Amino acid sequence: QVQLVESGGGLVQAGGSLSLSCASSGSTHRANAIGWYRQAPGKQRELVATISRGGTTNYADSVKGRFTISRDNAKNTVYLQMNSLKPEDTAVYYCRAGPTVVTMKSNGYWGQGTQVTVSS
Repeated sequence: QVQLVESGGGLVQAGGSLSLSCASSGSTHRANAIGWYRQAPGKQRELVATISRGGTTNYADSVKGRFTISRDNAKNTVYLQMNSLKPEDTAVYYCRAGPTVVTMKSNGYWGQGTQVTVSS
């Protein structure tokens, strides 16, 4: 089992920045790969960014150049630095974990989510 706890959400004006954290505990080898997802009201949950244990990253086109995913393996924590935020970034942000990026996407563990609201 893996437990994930997100933090760092909040309210920010457009153009501002926020940093989210995802702390994992339990069977940490099952959290080698981490993904950040988001779900806006009335929309499907979408993948925002992923990072492997070795640090390989991928981003959705909508956040490339604005968001940065990183990790501190010693702290079992993954971060999502969000800059130049837009109102359309408003959503509940979730982290998800799995042994690999593929298994993380298919049936990984979920955190409880943290709300990000960007005002115009």
